[in-house]
Amino acid sequence: MDLVTQTAILPLLFGCLGLFSLFRVLQRIRSRAYLRNAVVVVTGATSGLGRECARVFHAAGAKLVLCGRNVEALEVLTRELAGSRTSQGQTHKPCMVTFDLTDPGAIPVAAAEILQCFGYVDILINNAGISYRGIINDTLVDVDRRVMEINYFGPVALTKALLPSMVKRKRGHIVAISSVQGKISIPFRSAYAASKHATQAFFDCLRAEMEQDNIEVTVISPGYIYTNLSVNAVTADGSRYGALDKNTAQGRSPAEVAQDVLAVVGKKKKDVLLTDLLPSMAVYLRTLAPGIFFRIMASRARRERKSKNS
Repeated sequence: MDLVTQTAILPLLFGCLGLFSLFRVLQRIRSRAYLRNAVVVVTGATSGLGRECARVFHAAGAKLVLCGRNVEALEVLTRELAGSRTSQGQTHKPCMVTFDLTDPGAIPVAAAEILQCFGYVDILINNAGISYRGIINDTLVDVDRRVMEINYFGPVALTKALLPSMVKRKRGHIVAISSVQGKISIPFRSAYAASKHATQAFFDCLRAEMEQDNIEVTVISPGYIYTNLSVNAVTADGSRYGALDKNTAQGRSPAEVAQDVLAVVGKKKKDVLLTDLLPSMAVYLRTLAPGIFFRIMASRARRERKSKNS
């Protein structure tokens, strides 16, 4: 490469880098402006990822409505956030609404209470959920229904209850915290994977239908997160699993994932995988080479069954 060519290329290269940096800065500014003073509803806010989401959205200046079943835990979190200080600007005292997602009759009442907090909702984060561990052949249908009620029907009902107010304002953002298991299924997680596949499908449909009303829909699919999700999982007979899985123990911290959720929502992304390389590759393998994927899952099932029986 001669001197003339270098002289021509280097300014162009630096110019492109400058434009990219400017784009990133403007994107961060828009994201912060989008979240500041936005009314954000977080379900399952008392523990795990939901609790960390409450913290990061509060620090970003959002007006929070914290939702959960445990009123004492909600009160503790509300006091913690109300007393916290942040360098990012003004924060707001959270509002709290206590209800059970598995109770269909409680959802309309809860939605009305949520709307009373600040008069409207900008962003709904459907985070509450439960996991499952068990063999399909041993699992009671009532267990399948319970998992679907919490992970699918509850979020769908709350979304439908709040959606009309968003459509009326021609503004809103629905977020579904799904899982990589909403895109691929692994052995001994049938009820959980089914509920997350249903979640993915519903919110994909919702995104298409709500585009004309300027309603954003985001599906976020994390991998393993170091929370009590496996400890609180239900088993084939409906009892509590009560153990921290190895993969869960090695998962990402909920605080780290919450920061990613904040960034994804602020950028209004539509569908995001928050996983390591291997689960991401598995998603593509399931589509591009399903036969290989099925053999890998069958092998995994044999290994896990052998491990449990040994």
